[in-house]
Amino acid sequence: MGTPQSSAPDRIRLGVSACLLGEAVRYDGGHKHDRFLTDVLGPYVEWVPVCPEVEIGLPIPRDTLRLVGSLAAPRLVQEKTGEDLTARMQQYSEDRVRGLAELELDGYVLKRASPSCGLFRVRVYRDNGIPAADGRGLFAAALATALPALPIEEEGRLTDPAIRENFIERVFLAARWRAFIATRPRSRDLVAFHAAHKFAVLAHSPAHYARLGRMVAATGRVLGRAQLEAYHAALMEAFAVRATRGRHANVLQHLAGYFKRDLGPDERAEQVEVIDEYRRGLVPLVVPLTLVKHHVRRLGVSYLADQVYLNPHPKELMLRNHV
Repeated sequence: MGTPQSSAPDRIRLGVSACLLGEAVRYDGGHKHDRFLTDVLGPYVEWVPVCPEVEIGLPIPRDTLRLVGSLAAPRLVQEKTGEDLTARMQQYSEDRVRGLAELELDGYVLKRASPSCGLFRVRVYRDNGIPAADGRGLFAAALATALPALPIEEEGRLTDPAIRENFIERVFLAARWRAFIATRPRSRDLVAFHAAHKFAVLAHSPAHYARLGRMVAATGRVLGRAQLEAYHAALMEAFAVRATRGRHANVLQHLAGYFKRDLGPDERAEQVEVIDEYRRGLVPLVVPLTLVKHHVRRLGVSYLADQVYLNPHPKELMLRNHV
């Protein structure tokens, strides 16, 4: 059982494009039900479904929409009629995102390629009719701009095991932070929170590891809101940096150093071998992690028992079986 610093709420809170949950809100009256979201991740999630196009008053079914003009300031228009919905969508997005911020979301999953919800490589049609696939949907742009620390991904990219594991790790981190802030923490609580996350941070970004350590060390007896906000922003930046095999292997070696003197020669050799096999891509991360966790439990290494790095998200998701 984790400490308050290493435990997330029972359910994470995610915004989501409503069509991904199976809601028939698409322009053609259909949906884009994503089974990973509903069947695998769903038991751990409180969903907040959103469909910007329906919520601005467009019917189901409806004419297709597209982005036109410049990448810097695209316009949202109906493909057949040319009706410009840009101002309507921008005003809606501003208001909706403000409301979502009040819900303290832990993350958001958007529908790829959508002129309203697409986060990456959305088509923007130039005046010559040729699309440039470097745009961003209007609602997605407003969301990312207003909530820069919020973990946001597209469902299509979540089929990549590394992107999926990183995103889920970040949303569970956001949920832990939400629970932590609710306790009205003091300086010593931030020290404990940081200590529980230090190896997880190190796996993502050694530079942020050093920066966050300095921030915690500089905390006085009174922990102000500005200090918490600065720490939170840097923490989310750190986890947005993709962890690599090399950094994971270095962290695993650090962890093994805490108990290597309590292992026999064969056990030490096995530990070194398994970490090296992971570094070389021969086994997934779950293999050396399982061995480290076994020794932590068996030897009662209390300092490591509640390290978030060992259990950043529910093991039932099996995310580290594939990275």
